[in-house]
Amino acid sequence: MVLRGYVPTSEETLQTLAALRLQSLNSDFSTHAPFPRLEELFPPHVLHARLPPPRRQPPTKCRGARLRAGLLAGGLWGQALAKQRAERDQRLRGRLREEGASTMAAIVEKWKLLQGMGRPEAMAAYVALVREWPGFGSTLFDVDLRTVRPRWGRSGGQPWQRAALTPLSLQSPVGAGPQRLWLGIGAKAVSLYKPGEPEPLDSFCYGRISSFGASDSSTFRLSVEDRDLLFETSQVDEIAQLLNTYLASTGARRLLRPQEPATSPPTSAPTALPQGLCPTAGPWQHRPPVGSFHS
Repeated sequence: MVLRGYVPTSEETLQTLAALRLQSLNSDFSTHAPFPRLEELFPPHVLHARLPPPRRQPPTKCRGARLRAGLLAGGLWGQALAKQRAERDQRLRGRLREEGASTMAAIVEKWKLLQGMGRPEAMAAYVALVREWPGFGSTLFDVDLRTVRPRWGRSGGQPWQRAALTPLSLQSPVGAGPQRLWLGIGAKAVSLYKPGEPEPLDSFCYGRISSFGASDSSTFRLSVEDRDLLFETSQVDEIAQLLNTYLASTGARRLLRPQEPATSPPTSAPTALPQGLCPTAGPWQHRPPVGSFHS
């Protein structure tokens, strides 16, 4: 999960984690020790993020200019453009190699400082660093939040009616448009993260979830109080199974209705889970982990 970028932290910490991994694999630094490839120690996307973004060609406005550009593209001008692209790609690859060598050198320097640390100690230090992130213990899924829509709910003590749409978080509202998020399924809560951000946009303890299930083969529905959250994902079954597992472990599975249609008014108010199942969130450096760290 570290290599795939699912543990958002600083580059300095990522380098320290890589050094601890080397200490665990090879013991003390030695020039004769086998070196794993950098991508087996450090998230590749961090290196790619250092490269300059590709330059966009300005759009051609005039139809005649577009026609001339199309004709030229098949001749000498097209060959020149192809040569420029090849040279640019070569420069980017060279820059990537330089960034990789610099990062590996920094990792090796940190590895040298770990001399005398045994493998169990290195592994414990590695996990201690990773578990500082509040998402430690959760399984993360890449999802696209397709829409957040209101659902039937009780409002102001009146009969069940369509509730008003409210943002996921007053501080970090999630808009109605589709966006890429991490859906974190933990032992005590479900959290939504913006990829790469250490703090969740919002978290829902199981007492706030009234129902969940698959709307279709690629859409997962999560009903939280007065909202239906619809996620596009290829892992609908895995998400549902994991939620069921955690609910069964808390003895609260019977209080949820996975098959309940989200848009039809219920005959009675849903029963909330005991509030003791809601985790208490503090500063993320000191927040206790939940569950186990899944690969």
